[in-house]
Amino acid sequence: PTVEILEKLIEYEEIYSEFSTNEKVALEVAIGGSFYGVRSMASMKHVGVNIASDPLMTFTQTPIKGGFLLVSGDDPGLASSQNEQDNRIFAKFASMGILDPSDSQEAKEFTKKALELSEEFSIPMMLRITSRLCHSRSVVHINDRLVPDNPKGMEKDHEKYCMIPPQSRDKQFFMKDRLDKLEEYAYNTELNTLELKDNTDTLIITSGLMYYNLKELAPDASIWKLGLIYPISEKKAKEITSKFKRVIVLEE
Repeated sequence: PTVEILEKLIEYEEIYSEFSTNEKVALEVAIGGSFYGVRSMASMKHVGVNIASDPLMTFTQTPIKGGFLLVSGDDPGLASSQNEQDNRIFAKFASMGILDPSDSQEAKEFTKKALELSEEFSIPMMLRITSRLCHSRSVVHINDRLVPDNPKGMEKDHEKYCMIPPQSRDKQFFMKDRLDKLEEYAYNTELNTLELKDNTDTLIITSGLMYYNLKELAPDASIWKLGLIYPISEKKAKEITSKFKRVIVLEE
């Protein structure tokens, strides 16, 4: 379904969009836009990230200028794919933040939020969507569009953007530092919600479309719904889970 994102975007003249030769080129075009100061997004299926991984693994060491978002269309259960690949692991490997929407409204809101977080913490973000989420339907409320600042142009700064060993070694500390700051943000973020139920010793941790599947069952359990699934605040997780005898993680 990630193809349909681009098929829809080209209807909006105020948004520049294009199909690329392959996923690697698409990612590089979006990286160039981000370097220039424009909020940029690349969209591809989960296996497409394998093709784009070479520039991705280097780009994630550089600072962010315009917000950057990689949309990964994962396919749990192999509905129409050659493998079952969990790109949450890939994004963690690449030191990216990950948002996991549960319905159409969140898919829209999380896209905006991901770009904001990308700029605030100077980190590339992933929006992880799944086949069943993409083919589900729900009411979406449209708000006024944010008008981004005019792009500031490309800085010719070798230390920031030329990842040869003297620069890239230092960027390992930069990557860890921004993830630590995003984890601090995760402690109180409204992207993660805790629904407490009285007289239960069970907590279910979930994210994505599985949250609504779970709500249909009305379980005798409290629910911790994660929107920001990486990084997770370890401090918050310990505080919440310590109050329960049984903790269940439910994933698609």
